[in-house]
Amino acid sequence: MFIQTKDLVKTYKSRNVVDKVSVRVEEGEIVGLLGPNGAGKTTTFYMIVGVEKPSSGSICIGDVDVTHMPMYKRSAYGIGYL
Repeated sequence: MFIQTKDLVKTYKSRNVVDKVSVRVEEGEIVGLLGPNGAGKTTTFYMIVGVEKPSSGSICIGDVDVTHMPMYKRSAYGIGYL
C-alpha cells in the first residue's frame, strides 16, 4: 500500500500556496516535509487527509483515487487526522 500525490495545487484567491507537489510514500516509510513558514507543508498534509480540497492534482491510496473523497471515507483506507 502507498499514498501518492500527483501535481497537487492549492490556490487561495490568485495565490498558489502549494504548486504541483508530487510525492509517493510507501507503507512503513517515514517522511517529513521541510520548508519555511508559509511554504505549504500543512496545506499539503491537509489535502492528503481530506481537510482541504486541492484546486487540482490527484491523491491516491494504492490504486484508489481519493482526491474528492471525504475524510470519513478515507479512514477506511487507513488515513486519519485528529
